[in-house]
Amino acid sequence: MRAHPLRIGLSARLMHKPPAELGFRNKTLQYLEQSIAHWILAEGALAFMLPTLEDAASVRRAAVSVSDYVRAIDGLILQGGMDVSPNSYGEFPLRPEWGGDRIRDLYELDLIWECIFQGKPVMGICRGCQLLNVAFAGSLYQDIETQVAEAHRHVDVEAYDQHTHALEFAQGSLLERLYPVTDAPRVTSIHHQAINRLGNGLVVEARSAGDGIIEAMRWEGSSFVYGVQWHPEFHAATTSTLLDSTPLLREFLRQARARLQRDK
Repeated sequence: MRAHPLRIGLSARLMHKPPAELGFRNKTLQYLEQSIAHWILAEGALAFMLPTLEDAASVRRAAVSVSDYVRAIDGLILQGGMDVSPNSYGEFPLRPEWGGDRIRDLYELDLIWECIFQGKPVMGICRGCQLLNVAFAGSLYQDIETQVAEAHRHVDVEAYDQHTHALEFAQGSLLERLYPVTDAPRVTSIHHQAINRLGNGLVVEARSAGDGIIEAMRWEGSSFVYGVQWHPEFHAATTSTLLDSTPLLREFLRQARARLQRDK
């Protein structure tokens, strides 16, 4: 009998003030970007967006809890999006435009720790990687260009997902095992913030070639927690110029299946 597909939860992107032309005046939108759902579906897993559970929302916390959501999924992927708020790691924004989304931070931090409590795998992408670092008491550079003098450009507004750079895998890393014959891997680069002080229990998996900015990390704790600064869902498997995203996703899903088997 065919096994049921894995159920992968996706944290929602939040749009607090939608443009008037979208027709949602005074409403908050919660959404996911198509590529990330299709990336998961292509490997035979189901993708579910997890809406926030705010006091002002139509679903009260007394009726549905974060633990209810996490029990219903087999793994969690944190989408990219708006900056992490400096308030979430004990700092103030150096500029107003770097204030980030504190509401989303709190919602995703709840999901992260509930997944860890239940032993379910978590993967953070771009912003998600940064927030995982913050969850483990790390900090961020609020702006690479102004705070890291030797860094090259990690974001190009015009090029968007066509802007790339090379990676250097850490010796003995999971990435090194997943990509044993990869030479000079390249990834998308769409971020102006980055990991500064590494969080407790985290180890570096990859750095940006040339400037050493942390591009991937993992937790050495009791469950699978992994973060990548690039967008693997934007890497088509047929594009030879960018790191194939398939091995990374398959490893995440393998961890989810292993966790599911332990529960049986």
